[in-house]
Amino acid sequence: MARIFLDTNFLIDAIHRKPEQEILTLLENHDIYISSLSFHIYCYIFKIKIPDKRVSEQKDKFNIIDFSDDILEVALSGPTIDFEDNVQLHSGAEAEADIFLTSDQNLLAMKFFGKTKLVQKIS
Repeated sequence: MARIFLDTNFLIDAIHRKPEQEILTLLENHDIYISSLSFHIYCYIFKIKIPDKRVSEQKDKFNIIDFSDDILEVALSGPTIDFEDNVQLHSGAEAEADIFLTSDQNLLAMKFFGKTKLVQKIS
């Protein structure tokens, strides 16, 4: 069983764009982590009105990494020029993730962030 962190784009695919069951079934035997900011971004992009039963049910499927002052501090220093990407990367590190799932080509080019492997799919 691996510790897997979902980048925001992957979370949105898992709960909104692609058949939810397809992605969640692939992740079934793993510990899945996301940043609390990912739900903020998801609700903002899709203009979801709160309270929303589906969002609450989705949230319960994941371990949530809080956006803390510590994550803010390290995200402001990199490793990329994109603040949101940095928040996601450092949130994955906070989760001690083995794998960071993303479809962001710039992040995938990094291959690793610390001990965390950045990939587009689970092999």
